[in-house]
Amino acid sequence: MCIAVFLWQAHPFYPFFLLHNRDEYLSRPTEPVAWWDNGEILGGRDGLAGGTWLACSRSGKIAFVTNVREVGNVPGPKSRGELPVRFLESKKNPTEFAEEVVMEAHRYNGFNLILVDLSSKSMIYVTNRPKDDEALVSEVLPGIHVLSTASLDTPWPKAVRLRTNFEQFLEKHGSGELPAEEMADKLMTDMTKADKTTLPGIHSVEFEYSLSSIFVEANTELHEKRICSISKDEWEVAFYEKYLAEESWIEQRENFVMSGRVPAEQFLALALLVCTVFASRFCHQLS
Repeated sequence: MCIAVFLWQAHPFYPFFLLHNRDEYLSRPTEPVAWWDNGEILGGRDGLAGGTWLACSRSGKIAFVTNVREVGNVPGPKSRGELPVRFLESKKNPTEFAEEVVMEAHRYNGFNLILVDLSSKSMIYVTNRPKDDEALVSEVLPGIHVLSTASLDTPWPKAVRLRTNFEQFLEKHGSGELPAEEMADKLMTDMTKADKTTLPGIHSVEFEYSLSSIFVEANTELHEKRICSISKDEWEVAFYEKYLAEESWIEQRENFVMSGRVPAEQFLALALLVCTVFASRFCHQLS
């Protein structure tokens, strides 16, 4: 299912670096990366509920959401995909918006939400399915983090594998520029499955085993892949998307200059986000 690894305020060249996988049914309409109606939000859009799984704004705000693997659903839930959109459209900082979300968290199925404001160097994690006695809202500390369909940094086998492989790339390249597209190709398309004895045991062993790789390969014709990236080079943002449609790979790019909220002295040299998206019968529902 969905999984992300990201580096936050812990690299001299990258204030923020993200690799993100999203799963979805091919039958669920999905619009490719584009500027939304008001020209302030850039991201993909869920064609059914209208939300998004990952997007950014011209002012340097970023948000992404994953579901939580669980048994049962909330009756008549609100769409989880609306949460990133609401944050990007609001004037609130991550903490203020998180406090708003907590008040209505019971109306959603399980979610993990990351809220980022590059101008204030703020990142907040929100979940309505906290593990043990953890809080619903917490500040994300500098360092490497992995988020899958469990709480932030839960050491599920695929999360541990992704973090280890990500750290190896960091060690190899030191404090310099990272080969973003190579990392996406090698890390986020990893189809190695976990040992069945290490699975979390929320669903059946066979079902969880089929989802236990970083890149979920479904034995079904309903299969699509997308890779998209956002890079910030001081004031410039470049968004790259690559997806498989009807046996052909399609690529597109979007570039824009960030608004003046981000101070020049912060020098956002190349904060890179890479998102891989593929559709299968194993679905990350946004509703």
